[in-house]
Amino acid sequence: KLNYEWNILLTTRDHGEIISDIRNYLDEEWEQAIPLTKQWITRYEQVYKPQLKVEQVEMLIDPDVPEKERYVYPNKMQQLALQNLKELRESGERKGLVISATGTGKTYLAGFDVAQVRPEHMLFIVHREQILNKAKESFRRILGGPASDYGVLSGTAKDLQAKYLFAIIQSISRDKYLHQFARESFDYVLIDEVHKAGATSYLKVLDYFDPKFLLGMTATPERTDDFNIFELFDYNIAYEIRLQEALEEDLLCPFHYFGVTDYATITESTELRYLANTERVQFLLKKINYYGCSRNDPKALVFCSRKEEAQKLCQLFNEQNAKSAYLSGDHSIEEREQVVEQLEDGKIQYIFTVDIFNEGIDIPKVNQVIMLRNTQSSIIFIQQLGRGLRKDPSKDFVTIIDFIGNYQNNYLIPMALSGDITRNKNNLRKDTFDTTYITGLSSVNFEVIAKERIYQSIDAIKLDDAKSLREIFKNLKNRINRVPYLKDFLEHGVVDPLIIATKYSSYYDFLVKMNENEGMIAPEENKQLMFVSRELLPGMRRHELLLLKELLKKSVVTMTDFRRLLMAEGLSSDSATLDSVLRTLSLAFYTGTSRKNYSGAELIGYHDEKIFRSTVFERALKNSYYAFLVNDLVEAALIKNAEYEAEQPLTLYKKYRRRDVLRLLNWQEQMVDQNIGGYTYKDGKFVIFMTLEKGENFKGARMAYEDTIIDPQHILYYTKSPRTINSPEVKILLEPTDWEIYMFIKKSDDEGTDFYFMGTVNPIRETIHELMKPTQDGTRRSVVEAEFLLEHPLDSKFYRYLIGIQ
Repeated sequence: KLNYEWNILLTTRDHGEIISDIRNYLDEEWEQAIPLTKQWITRYEQVYKPQLKVEQVEMLIDPDVPEKERYVYPNKMQQLALQNLKELRESGERKGLVISATGTGKTYLAGFDVAQVRPEHMLFIVHREQILNKAKESFRRILGGPASDYGVLSGTAKDLQAKYLFAIIQSISRDKYLHQFARESFDYVLIDEVHKAGATSYLKVLDYFDPKFLLGMTATPERTDDFNIFELFDYNIAYEIRLQEALEEDLLCPFHYFGVTDYATITESTELRYLANTERVQFLLKKINYYGCSRNDPKALVFCSRKEEAQKLCQLFNEQNAKSAYLSGDHSIEEREQVVEQLEDGKIQYIFTVDIFNEGIDIPKVNQVIMLRNTQSSIIFIQQLGRGLRKDPSKDFVTIIDFIGNYQNNYLIPMALSGDITRNKNNLRKDTFDTTYITGLSSVNFEVIAKERIYQSIDAIKLDDAKSLREIFKNLKNRINRVPYLKDFLEHGVVDPLIIATKYSSYYDFLVKMNENEGMIAPEENKQLMFVSRELLPGMRRHELLLLKELLKKSVVTMTDFRRLLMAEGLSSDSATLDSVLRTLSLAFYTGTSRKNYSGAELIGYHDEKIFRSTVFERALKNSYYAFLVNDLVEAALIKNAEYEAEQPLTLYKKYRRRDVLRLLNWQEQMVDQNIGGYTYKDGKFVIFMTLEKGENFKGARMAYEDTIIDPQHILYYTKSPRTINSPEVKILLEPTDWEIYMFIKKSDDEGTDFYFMGTVNPIRETIHELMKPTQDGTRRSVVEAEFLLEHPLDSKFYRYLIGIQ
């Protein structure tokens, strides 16, 4: 059977087609339907064959074979990583780093690689004792051999003669054990959770041993201190798979994330008595039970912000008959293992903890992760979410319930879930209202108030602060082993270069502040970089970038050659567009403050069908470092241009500043934003800029404009005042035959100076009429209101985001 689901927000409009669409669709379905008769049922009984349930298919394993003896095969990720590791060694390298999301089988991968190397002796180093035995069991399933080949070095065992030794770092780093081994004792050394390897104990061990191959494994190589994990492994990243890719490859258990509004007004500084009381616990349990878990048998980890809170909440949960236990770093390994066993056996339902289960622990049966703390970093967020993502026959999915309070760091939630670390506020807002970035069977959902709290956090946070940018720069430099440039940031998905371009005059200025500039440039050269950074780096139009790329190769380009280049790229080459490109690069387009800021930074001149480098550009290109920087800008902008449609000057739902719109629509000159206000019109193009939330004390106009989105296809808009039915722009709206009307909208001024492009609109003639509205000075002035019909109805999620619908 097929089910058709219609999700509709319906308003009583005369102009929509939704009713007729549904009626026509139902008529088509009815015409294709087959009547249900006794004869049809009889035939169906004869051909019907029962189908296996999914659970039965998944469990087609011989139950008589003990789990420890079942053979395991490498998954897709492991196969590719194994090939890469083999090629790495064949090229003469002796170190390799594997970056792999939690739950994707790093331990088995290590075992498979040891199997293809077959070392005489191997050392596997971990940081927690409870991991050792599971790792040893996994390796034995792959490598086989007698139990005597496998040994442990820990606080409770000293099997120093074992062929395959599994050691905790606290033991192997002690001199009395370390020096019992020769430096070449182990052919193969593996470090689990290698992001911890900056610690003295790890460095001591790594400096001592000289293996034929050293493998490091981690889900999070980025560090907040100055230690460079990548350098430790000679920058050899053998394989990398992050959360999104692991979900796409079906390596992890699907999860359903729910961003839930926390009780009352929980903040970072809320006192314990408000965090842990009966009222809040009853609220939490109601939400937890509502969102549920796989097979309705909760086996949950609950992450809290501090020990006292976790301990008290555990007590209160037990009082509400929600069987719980509390664990912290103060508990012994034996106590932790005992509590975990109780959870897996169903004797308790919840383990309350602070940090100790962030990493390095396997509880495959966990089917619910509950977050009762502020998100301090996207790394820790993914570590905690990942505690439930390991596949297990006992569950079909994992439920993640994140109680979101009024936290400053809420912006990190969409950043972590989407994997988008570009620190672009527009992206974060989009990742909050449109969660389609999660692939497969997983899903992300936010309650309305929780979503608003995230928006508030995004609006309030400074994502371009010097400390953050310095940290991002340092991490990327560590990864690629050289000074990163704008193109590198894009290729590695680290940060949107526009963040730096708007924070500093140019990337060169940022490098100078970081003391990382590899050359010097003159102030006039830096001004040119500033112009390219602020106007062309967004990549909105490809034409200027292609012309600049040609002019970096040769000093003169003919108009004929430029047209051919554009045609080869499938781009428009009409006279108006070409003139706009030339006026942009020669700065003739810019007026007012922009012209003053960019004065002396013109890049081209043109005459007699020839385009040539300006005198200042020609002079600047003699500086090889400047030439490198401007080329990097152009290459980065061309990468960003891939986000825009080539066939149209404007791309639906992308953001533009007012001057960007005029330039891309081939206006001869920029207009000062204040002079444009809500709209401007010229040469058959009418451009409307609309702000939905103007604030209670809006001072940008004499009267309160009530512009609004009526429904996904209709927009209500007011002209400037005073205007009447006979004003020039109103006459255009009444008879728009020769005009194209473009609509741009932003939610509020908190989102900056750029607007989303909504597409072209058509005024609905019968809705256009004049009325009087009160002004701030107590008088009344005439204004004209009009409804517009969007040519492209708004996507439902985007519509809900813009109007804040509940």
